[in-house]
Amino acid sequence: MDIEQIVQELKKKFAQPLPEFYRRRIVVWYDADREFENDVDGLSLDAVRVIKLTGSNNFEVKKIIAVDDTEGDILLYNPITYERPDDNWLMDVELYSEEFRADMVSIWMEELHIEDSPNLREIVKRYRKFFAAKERRERVSKLKVKLNSSGQIILAIIAALGNMDSCNAKNIFRKVLIAGLDTANNAFYADLVKLGAEADFARIANSAGYGETEMDLRHLATQLLLTAASHVLRAENMAGLEQYISEAHQQLCHEIVTEWMHSDDVDSLKIIAGEIEKDVKLTEVLRKLDISDLLRVECLPCVNEVVLGKLMADIADSNIDSELIRRTVETRRTLTWFDEWEPMYEALFQVANMQDFYMAHCSDGFHVVEPKAIWEAYTSEYYKMDACYRQFMASYAKYSYNAELDDLFKRVATLVENLYKNWFLGELGTNWSNSAAEQLQKLGYIDGIERQSDFYDRYVSPAKNRVFVIVSDALRYGVATSLEESLKKEALCQVKLHSMQAVFPTITKFGMAALLPHKKLSVELKGNDKTERLVVLADGMATDAGNREAVLKATNPKSVAIKASEFKSLKREELTPRLNGMDVVYIYHDTIDEAGHKGDVFTACDTAVREIMDLMKRVINMFRAPNVYVTADHGFLYTRDALTEDEKVDKTTDSSQDIEYGRRYAIMQKGSTPEYLMPVKFLYNEEMDAFAPRENTRIKMRGNDGNFVHGGISLQEMVVPVVECYFLRGDNKELLQNRSKYETKPVTIGLLSTGRKVSNLIFNLDFFQETLVSDNREKAEYQVYFTDEIGNKICEPRRIIADKKTEEDKQKPFKIRFNLKQGKYSNTDVYYLVIADDSGLEINKIAFQIDIPFATDDFNFFA
Repeated sequence: MDIEQIVQELKKKFAQPLPEFYRRRIVVWYDADREFENDVDGLSLDAVRVIKLTGSNNFEVKKIIAVDDTEGDILLYNPITYERPDDNWLMDVELYSEEFRADMVSIWMEELHIEDSPNLREIVKRYRKFFAAKERRERVSKLKVKLNSSGQIILAIIAALGNMDSCNAKNIFRKVLIAGLDTANNAFYADLVKLGAEADFARIANSAGYGETEMDLRHLATQLLLTAASHVLRAENMAGLEQYISEAHQQLCHEIVTEWMHSDDVDSLKIIAGEIEKDVKLTEVLRKLDISDLLRVECLPCVNEVVLGKLMADIADSNIDSELIRRTVETRRTLTWFDEWEPMYEALFQVANMQDFYMAHCSDGFHVVEPKAIWEAYTSEYYKMDACYRQFMASYAKYSYNAELDDLFKRVATLVENLYKNWFLGELGTNWSNSAAEQLQKLGYIDGIERQSDFYDRYVSPAKNRVFVIVSDALRYGVATSLEESLKKEALCQVKLHSMQAVFPTITKFGMAALLPHKKLSVELKGNDKTERLVVLADGMATDAGNREAVLKATNPKSVAIKASEFKSLKREELTPRLNGMDVVYIYHDTIDEAGHKGDVFTACDTAVREIMDLMKRVINMFRAPNVYVTADHGFLYTRDALTEDEKVDKTTDSSQDIEYGRRYAIMQKGSTPEYLMPVKFLYNEEMDAFAPRENTRIKMRGNDGNFVHGGISLQEMVVPVVECYFLRGDNKELLQNRSKYETKPVTIGLLSTGRKVSNLIFNLDFFQETLVSDNREKAEYQVYFTDEIGNKICEPRRIIADKKTEEDKQKPFKIRFNLKQGKYSNTDVYYLVIADDSGLEINKIAFQIDIPFATDDFNFFA
């Protein structure tokens, strides 16, 4: 602004009407930089007296204003600044006068509401280049911070330069480092240098413990990360890295990194941390520590690799500490970056479960004489080993290759395979084959156990309402238990899980036929000499897929059979006419068996459960059918590794005696005597005999042996589930009277620790799970954190995953470590521990007192 513009502005100011009760106007023109000192001497304004302060005429000027000229307008030019208000003789005049500023620094300071003090003016002058850009001044304004100190102004300048949405010094580290660890090629740092802000940024870095004379962003990032880690890991556990650790700055570095971990920039931290870990060979340092030292270390991604490697090495050496594995998984799963490693952790968790099962049964084995007793033990307890193996292999299939852990993980998988195949399938299979052999040979089934061929008469015929039956090919009993659990949690229904023995051989065409209505099942050979095959008949009717609806209608004309894919894809207006008025609806589902023959059976099991749940929801929503049954034609055997030649048997008979055989069964001419197969009475044709290999062995055949097989007499193949569901409508009497029994609610947690006073920034609290995960109580996730009286969070939220299913586990508390942010806490204020659900909804607030004698205010980066 030149002097002519200033004169015009001053004339406008003096021409304005006087405020009420004022007889004249005094305007104080502040010019601390003395830019217009020479121009004032010749300045002339109509009817306005111009007075210039020189520093030695204060008394004279005050006398003029207060005594000599009390009526005339006055322009008082003031180029003088004072360190203390008491030094200003004209303070009273300035307070009732109007002010005027013509220099750009003053205009900018006024625009940004910066107090016009010498030290703040000096900062604005120093960063004149920054403030000269209107866009940058607007960014500062948007930060909505009080610019009442030089440090705050510098932070605002750097934050605005980086287009940050807050003036948070801790976030400045993040913004600079995200731009790259190569100082010479970091664009953000280059902008700081252009503005001359590198010295101020160095002061910020020094306040966090960075002591190098030259700025090295890679070194700074390393110091921040390792000092933050030492806050939990302890500096003595990081031998060789002392140059990067400042124990005096642990709290600050921990807060910087923790806030970064819980921000939207968490992926950038992972990349930077990965580079640093390689630079300092951190994994080599951490491998020397015990798992207990590493459990709660969150800010170093490589800790997961180290912890998993230690657990895997112990497992591979048959040194399995199931309690340590569970504690490790429970602790690590609530921390950042767990998701990437979840398949490995989940796999090791199943190793712990398998080890516990082994320890519970290894001494007495499975030596039960009565086959019915073994059956009952399997359906109540033994099937869990199948489930653990399935879940291990499903997790193993999801794992992404890791060069450091791959060999170890393969060794763990080999151990799991040996335990499952050689011990569990081997010993259980031997005991079952021996105990069931006599009855299978004489009867063709086990006496006293519900039979698959009675399914229709037992469940479908007696129903008073419409019945839907979902037949899921190869839905093994252990998979059905997962379905049962999901139904109890997600649907208002009464659920019962039964078991029945599949007909032999346990293959699709026999099992599907057994589930249809019939008085007698039989078989006959059809086709020519080269393509002859056995066809299963129900009362003389073919039972292959295209004829099942006809068999159903022969017993009840109001019956229909439909594929699950069709039932799912058809629109309501297409499906309703086809199913309306039908008493019996069979829905055929084939996810597991189809995937099994392609090699991905265990992933398909989880998919099948979700698909069946969706089918049932569609049944209920569209047709309001109360009765739904889910069953299967057979189960299956699966092992990851193919069988060796020693685990296969030869039929040892002339092939001319063969009628039909697979890897787990053989049907032969009457009188055949295969040496290595056990006889099973063939119930469908007296002119044929049936045989099965013992345990989990296979019959030698050409081609791929296949990991997924069925057809034999193992419990895994023969135990067929029946999931019986009775859905309760809103007006159902049982539901109205016992709604809490059927409605699923999340399990709840409470604070176990009794103290309500905090005396350190870092402290632990114990929480407990109030109810067990059960039929109508589902797993839940919670956040716990502390706030001040008005709800501001004073620590980062910690996660609690409440999923304990046994009383033994329920007795173990959740130990949560809190780290309050640096700041002043009043021992007379009330603070709150907040328990919130996963969506952030507050569930409970518990009042606390915080009394930390030596706590200081938030970090002063420019002290």
